Amino acid sequence: MSTHSKNGRITTKEITAMKNESKIVSLTAYTKPMAELMDPYVDMIIVGDSTGMVAYGFDSTLPVTLDMMIGHGAAVVRGARRACVVIDMPFGTYQESKEQAFRNCARVLIETGAQAVKLEGGIELVETVEFLVLRGIPVMAHVGLKPQHANVMGGFKVQAGDNASVDRLLREVESFTAVGAFSILIEGVFEEAARRATKAVDVPTVGIGASPECDGQVLVTEDILGLFPDFTPKFAKRYADLSKPMQEVFAQFENEVRDGSFPTRKHCFGMKP
Repeated sequence: MSTHSKNGRITTKEITAMKNESKIVSLTAYTKPMAELMDPYVDMIIVGDSTGMVAYGFDSTLPVTLDMMIGHGAAVVRGARRACVVIDMPFGTYQESKEQAFRNCARVLIETGAQAVKLEGGIELVETVEFLVLRGIPVMAHVGLKPQHANVMGGFKVQAGDNASVDRLLREVESFTAVGAFSILIEGVFEEAARRATKAVDVPTVGIGASPECDGQVLVTEDILGLFPDFTPKFAKRYADLSKPMQEVFAQFENEVRDGSFPTRKHCFGMKP
């Protein structure tokens, strides 16, 4: 159970204050029911553009649109009463200019009620993050493996494996911290690099495929529930295999419909005499 007060929603300021005080627990969600179920146990819910692959079956996150993220984000906010909700900005909605980024990020916060946005990028995005923060938009920076950059990174490969790339990662996290990012997500990097990055900054890092030394951890919820039985990423832990009981329920429903045992009269509406 989250250690935060049960009254009110966790703010980005409270997330930042958890650095060196308490590990940050985070999961992804894209729907109201899932957000409701996890809300008592997490500090932060990330509405990831990973929904493109998890819910829509895309090969990457690139086809995800701003309207899709707003729809999923609003649903999660309605389901989560306490957790800080952070929404991914999809590809092409913030890279063109600082002004474009502000318009789209402001729209996301206004239309969903979320507390913050998350942007993927490196040094080239630092000025944009500063522009947003100065105008009242809390930002979580996303470094390391950046799925939106998969085409130029040569696919989904572990990052920061040599001195030059580790130095670049450290410059990125330090720069984002300096311009006001309230936290930093580190994805898919070698453990030592994530550990060094975590120690280098005063804001919390949240790891996914990074290091136990990160200030918090996030995973895709469907991975920990075992809803993709054919594949589990190396960095994810499958806490359950819910695909099997779900299939058993589907099979039972099929059998009862086919043999006529469902529905019964008690499942129907009867007219009053």
